[in-house]
Amino acid sequence: MAKSTKISEEIIMDVPLSEALSDRYLSYALSTIMSRSLPDVRDGMKPVHRRLLYAMYQLKLNPSQSPKKCARVVGDVIGKFHPHGDQAVYDALVRLAQDFAVRYPLVDGQGNFGNIDGDNAAAMRYTEARLTSTALRLLEGIEQDAVDFRATYDGETEEPIVLPANFPNILANGATGIAVGMATNIPPHNVHELCEAMILMLEKDATDDEICQVVKGPDFPTGGTLVESAESIAQSYKTGRGSFRVRAKWEQEDLSHGQYQIIVTEIPYQVQKSKLIEKIADLINSKKLPLLDDVRDESTEDIRLVLVPKSKNVDPEILMEALYRDTDLENRFSLNMNVLDGGIVPKVMTLKEVLRAFLDHRQVVLVRQSHHRLEKVKHRIEILEGYLTVYLNIDEVIRIVREEDDPKAELISFFKLTEVQAEAVLNMRLRSLRKLEEMEIRKEHAELLKEKEDVIRQQLQLKRFLKNITSSRGKLMERQQQSQPILIFVLILNFEKNCF
Repeated sequence: MAKSTKISEEIIMDVPLSEALSDRYLSYALSTIMSRSLPDVRDGMKPVHRRLLYAMYQLKLNPSQSPKKCARVVGDVIGKFHPHGDQAVYDALVRLAQDFAVRYPLVDGQGNFGNIDGDNAAAMRYTEARLTSTALRLLEGIEQDAVDFRATYDGETEEPIVLPANFPNILANGATGIAVGMATNIPPHNVHELCEAMILMLEKDATDDEICQVVKGPDFPTGGTLVESAESIAQSYKTGRGSFRVRAKWEQEDLSHGQYQIIVTEIPYQVQKSKLIEKIADLINSKKLPLLDDVRDESTEDIRLVLVPKSKNVDPEILMEALYRDTDLENRFSLNMNVLDGGIVPKVMTLKEVLRAFLDHRQVVLVRQSHHRLEKVKHRIEILEGYLTVYLNIDEVIRIVREEDDPKAELISFFKLTEVQAEAVLNMRLRSLRKLEEMEIRKEHAELLKEKEDVIRQQLQLKRFLKNITSSRGKLMERQQQSQPILIFVLILNFEKNCF
């Protein structure tokens, strides 16, 4: 008992209540900011999304494979990586599959995954999912030492700190989140425009205005018409804060006897169609829209809202202006590019800074992939050279293996092999002793030598290229005037051509 009391006395500390509360609230705030609410600028992912994609990748849920139950995916995520509620994880999975929520869906959902009317997805036991080809682009290179890993919450396995991400997902699909004392709200963009902007940044010291001429504004999955001025859009991108005014897209459909009706084909982003119709109907019933007689929803896979005017004499432009004023047919999307720089520091970035951060990330990823591949090639060449050495004296190898007490040491001594080569020779199958196999080894050896030279040459070119780049963040990367291969953005261009 006395011993227990002594231990307790050593642990107990007198701390002012205000200080204790402050420390614990700060810890909670930092945990919320870094581990839940704000996306990483490099891959555009929050931890839950990153863990979802990685868990599905481990389950081999590729586009060519059959989907698996979402309950299986969610179970793997919360069991291995994400110690939170299953419903929160499933909600994140559902959003990645909704083509009206994200510009480029990362999950191919089978079953009811909700709709633009605001209906919820079916329970996870009924739905199935697999990765899209777009998601594989985010994961490409994850097994080639492209990114660092860290231990999971229980220390049993590892998870990636960030995804390789060969396209700027943070801007392509956007992000939303509310942390403690800060929030983020980034709209989706067209990946073709983003690639063009990044290439422009490589070719010259591009200004914010030049980048904004390429990235002309958001590209919402539900469409709509952006009615902000170019100056206002540019100012929002220059500061990282602002708003975009989006209107529904409509057309006039002529009927008989001079009658007409208005067809709405696109609605603003994040507006629920059912609530929009309900709002319009309420305004009609309360006589607050005297120019409008009726509203109908004739949507199937495409949006088709029918607006019937009171008479044929009603000016459609005036009618739509009234609807824009009183309903969500016109809506504002707030821009707040608050992201985690390097996965650590929350920061409001401009469009140019976000693209720069992604380019820096891709540079690191591709350099690491190149080094990884070079080491693999060197290792394989070493083994093949060992094979070629013993093939000429295969009878002696057999004698050593049969008669010597320590065949590995004897092989190293007799043939001047390395430990790696000796181990490979001892593990070689008998069928590999064929003459044909020797020819194949020589062919593979020659191909790998050529690949090794190519990789080394590319690394030297990249080093020369990087000498002309300002390495510090906040300064723009500049390219040499002479023509050099730009390894960093080959994958970006391939992504643009192959996927979109």
